[in-house]
Amino acid sequence: MALVDTRHIDASDVSVIEATAGDFVALLKPRVMSLVVFTAFVGLAIAPVWPNPFIAVISILAIAVGAGASGALNMWYDADIDRVMARTAGRPIPAGRVRAADALTFGMVLSVFSVITLGLVANWLAAAMLAFTIFFYVVVYTMWLKRSTPQNIVIGGAAGAFPPMIGWTAATGTIGLESVILFLIIFLWTPPHFWALALFSQTDYGKAGIPMLPNVAGEATTRRQIFGYALLVAIAGVLPWAFGFASIVYGAAALALGLGFVWYAYGVLASTDSRPAKALFGYSLLYLFAIFALVLADSIVLRSFA
Repeated sequence: MALVDTRHIDASDVSVIEATAGDFVALLKPRVMSLVVFTAFVGLAIAPVWPNPFIAVISILAIAVGAGASGALNMWYDADIDRVMARTAGRPIPAGRVRAADALTFGMVLSVFSVITLGLVANWLAAAMLAFTIFFYVVVYTMWLKRSTPQNIVIGGAAGAFPPMIGWTAATGTIGLESVILFLIIFLWTPPHFWALALFSQTDYGKAGIPMLPNVAGEATTRRQIFGYALLVAIAGVLPWAFGFASIVYGAAALALGLGFVWYAYGVLASTDSRPAKALFGYSLLYLFAIFALVLADSIVLRSFA
């Protein structure tokens, strides 16, 4: 599928007011970018070989720019559906603050810049992984899966799971088991996180014609799948300890966090109200941050006693 789709560059762009720097920052999806930066940093920081500080900082910045580029290209392509969803109508393109063509150019330039920078500063394997991640998120997820299957977030969630692997590879030039496990944690975490959001935003998704699971399979099926994935998330969270690159202290904390995830998911399963879904959505964000913070802290402590 060609990346440029003129359906998304329409007459409404003519009336766009002058964009500010803040509008272009918003295109980068800074909240999503912050999570990408953090997980990529953890992947780099726990690697057995640390690059010098300059390479580490530039590598993380390049990964952040690549994530932002993905966000800009996602907003460019999704401008038509963003206009009809209350949650996204205020984004720069549907709100008329940025032209779709400008967002496309902005995203493409940042994509190329981030990949080349990471390749020159760190290594080309990490750069290739970053390029694939951008392609996967924009083309495979945004352009194809998102509008065609209720499993969109299951498969497409891989894009958000790659950053710790890229960080690890930027440091080592290889792909390690540890980084694959971190990938797995995010990959399994993504469906229950977004399906919880979909449960209390399904009217929005329905108006936009996005086949999110609650809209296609119904709320009962969605609640069961959320609970099933929550069990997998709880198991995946203790794998760093099970595979020997985290301590028993981490394992115990991860288990407690995982049980909390299952508890919140059970609340969603046992209720038809939207409040448990909102609670799970909030807890899921805390869970992922806490798990990666624990991995990082545990690695620092283990290194200090090595």
